Parts: sequence; structure tokens; C-alpha cells
Amino acid sequence: MNIYSIMGIMLAGIVVIYAYFYIKRILAFWGVNMTRRSSRVICLCIAAAVAAGCLNVWSITTMIILHILALSVICDLIFMIFRKVYRKQDGRIEKRILSVYRCGLIPVIITAILLAYGFYNMCHVVKTEYHVTTEKKLNDYKIALITDTHYGTIQNPEILKKAVEELNQEGLDMVILGGDIVEEDTSKEKMQEAFQVLGGIKTSYGIYYVYGNHDRQPYTENRTYTDEELTAAIERNHITILKDSYVEISEELILAGREDFLWSYAYGRKSMEEILQGADRDHYIITADHQPAQSEENATQGVDLQVSGHTHAGQIWPVGLLSELTGVLNYGEYQKGDCKVIVSSGFTGWGYPFRTEGHCEYVILKLTGTGH
Repeated sequence: MNIYSIMGIMLAGIVVIYAYFYIKRILAFWGVNMTRRSSRVICLCIAAAVAAGCLNVWSITTMIILHILALSVICDLIFMIFRKVYRKQDGRIEKRILSVYRCGLIPVIITAILLAYGFYNMCHVVKTEYHVTTEKKLNDYKIALITDTHYGTIQNPEILKKAVEELNQEGLDMVILGGDIVEEDTSKEKMQEAFQVLGGIKTSYGIYYVYGNHDRQPYTENRTYTDEELTAAIERNHITILKDSYVEISEELILAGREDFLWSYAYGRKSMEEILQGADRDHYIITADHQPAQSEENATQGVDLQVSGHTHAGQIWPVGLLSELTGVLNYGEYQKGDCKVIVSSGFTGWGYPFRTEGHCEYVILKLTGTGH
């Protein structure tokens, strides 16, 4: 039994308790006599069926149920506050609000609206621009950052193809593919298609790729392609893999790429000092790291800019908000010492075909040096 199965069982245990009382209240409102034993048994059976839908924590059913129950809890709290305020003021208002509350439709309606928005949001990709200046000697560069496409899974592949057409109008100097371009649910054919599509982006200095935590399909025993097939598909489309290594893009710009932080114990991960050994620190140094990790280390080693993805900006509210509160670099622009960090929300989401927090994006970085 894996960790996700244990999580599913624990979640189902919590859900069945709350769902029982939630469903009991709704049935009573609609005229079912809940003092009868048969009615309570029926209520318990419905609650058990709802809880069973949560055994797979990554299913859409679980997502819908959790939204409804979470919103129901919020409604409970709001109604408790309301009753304290209006109990002795206007009985008619209290009666109307009580009817709306007990019918149980509010959480369902709000969930439907939220997930409809989330589905729409997942299907629309925006361009996000950052202007980055440096006192180092540096010409102007335009760089695209594309992360977390999870190609061939929850988003229509035509959306990426359209984005590539847009990117080919940008006059790009370079493209950075920030990992999780493909994943466990990507077929071999779709994996090959993903890199063929991305390899079609026109640049002056090339396309560079770093591994994410999903690309090599480490979370499944039923892989659809091998590491060798993945490498071949990437390199066949003239995309350079940066795995704890760096390249001199020009006489003033260096791009380093790091092995994924999460799987460092399996694949190894060099320190930034080791990676940049022999590099000219007077160059402007960009580091691509799938996860926004070890930014402080990068700063101490003279990295000027780190670009990352992985977080999806939370994807499902309030995950991103909670991440920010715990100090995680969740989305946007940060400063760690002398190193600027830009975290993309990703081209799509993961697991669920909904995004109720953040947006889908590709990033355009405009670099300008002031030290000419």
C-alpha cells in the first residue's frame, strides 16, 4: 500500500463523517423523516458512497467532493455567525436564510461555477513578460521560458502548437524548457511529438532543456518510454540538455541547467559551485532549475537570474496561498541576495483539468545590461 492509498483511506474516513450530517440535513429539508432508522441507514449509505469516491486522491470525483464539502463547512461557519447577529432582530430574514442554508444547493452551485472557471482557465494560456536589468555588460536578449507542459495529458496539444506559432513572431534569442514537458501519462508518441513541436521554435542561440520531476516517469512502474528514448527525442529536435552543466551562450552570457532537486538522490545533483567551475563569473549567469530550490546557494555562486517552474502557482486554491505563507517561492519575481528568481506558473496544470489559482502561461524575459 503506497502513501496515496493511505491518504485516500484517511480522507474517506473524514469525508464519511461530515458527509453523513451534511446529507442528513439536506434530506430533512426536502421532507425525509430522519427519525426513522431506514432513513438514517440510507443517509449513511449515501455518505459511504461519497467517501468511496475520495479513495483515489487524484481523481476528478475527489476534487468535486472536496470542493462541495469545503464550501459546506464555510457555509456552516457563515450561518453560525449570521444566527448570532440576526437571532433577535428579524425572524423572517433568519427563516429565509435558514431555508437557503439547509437546502444544501449553495456549495454545489459554487463548486460548479468554480470548476467551470477552472476548466476555462486551464485551456487559456497567456504571455507573461518580465524586464530584467543588470549592471553587468550585457546586450539585449529576449528569452522564452516554457515549463510544465505535461504534454498529451489534461490540455489540448493544439494549445502548445498555437503558442509556438506566437513565439516564432517574438524574435527570440533563446528558449529555456524548464522541465515537466512530459510525464507519466504521456504516451511515447506524444512525448516525441512534444519535443518535435517545441523544437520548431526559431531562435538565435538555441533551445535548452532541464529535467523536471516527471519527465523520466519516476512515479510509475508502467513507463511508456525509456530514458534513452526521451534523450533521443530531445536531441533529435536540436534541443540541448543541460544536466548539471553550463554553456556559454555568448561572450557575455552563460546558461546553467541543474538536475531536478526532488530526484537528486536518484540521479545525483552537483552543487552550483561544481557546475560553474571554470566559468567566467563576470558573465551574466542564468540558472534553469525546474524547482525554485537552493536560490541562496545560486546567489553565493554569482548566479544573476534563476528561472523555475514546478509549483503551478498552486493550481487549486488555496494551495498557492498556503505555500507562500510557508516561505515557498510559489509564483512571480523574487530577490535572493544578488540573484533574481522568476517562478513560472507553468504552461498547464497537473493531475486535474482545472486551475482555480494562477493562470497558464509562457514567459518572455527581456534582459538589458546597463554596464556598456
